Amino acid sequence: MADQFAVSPLAHLYEALSAATVTGDRGVALAELPFLTMVNVRVDPASEAAARIEKALGAALPRECGATSAAGPHTAVWQGPDEWLILSRAEPAALTGELKEALGTSSGSVVDLSANRTTLQLTGPSARDVLEKGCPLDLHPRAFGPGRALSTTVGPVPVLLWQVDDTTYRLFPRASFADYLGRWLIDAMAEYRAPAIP
Repeated sequence: MADQFAVSPLAHLYEALSAATVTGDRGVALAELPFLTMVNVRVDPASEAAARIEKALGAALPRECGATSAAGPHTAVWQGPDEWLILSRAEPAALTGELKEALGTSSGSVVDLSANRTTLQLTGPSARDVLEKGCPLDLHPRAFGPGRALSTTVGPVPVLLWQVDDTTYRLFPRASFADYLGRWLIDAMAEYRAPAIP
C-alpha cells in the first residue's frame, strides 16, 4: 500500500527535465526513470549458488570489469569479482526473494537497493558530448560503448554509468544526489539549443 504514495527523487524537476529537451541534429533529452528495481548480489562466481542465481535471472553474471548481461526484464552489471548489481523491471520484493532462495545457505548476500538510487536517462545525438563535460571516463566508442557500465563521476556526483545503445545512457546516482545531478545535466544541455560554431 505504501508504494502508491512513493515520490521519486526528481518528481519536483519533472517539468524542468522536459523543458530542457533539445531537438534536431544536436538533440539531447533527459528524463528520470523512477522506481527501477536494483538488487546487489555478492557470491563466489565459481559456486553452485552463482549458477542457481544465473538460472533464476536467465542471464550469466558477467565476469569482467564494465560488462553487462541481459535477459528478459533483468540486466546484471559487474561491480567487482564477486559482486553484481541486478537492474530489473520485476517487483523488488519478488526478485530479492527469488535471488535469496537461489543463494540458499551459501556464503554471500542479496540486498534490495532499489530505494538507494534513482535512474536518469540521457539520450540523443549530443548525449555523449554532454557527459564529456564532466565525466573522467573515455566515452569514445573505441573505449566505451553499448552494454558497458562503470562506476565514475559526472560533475562531482558519483554514479554508475551504463551505455544502453549508441545514443542512450543511464546514470544511477544515490537518491540524495539526484537533484544536484539533474540540475547539472540540465545546465550542461543548454548550449545545444544554439547552432554549432563552425
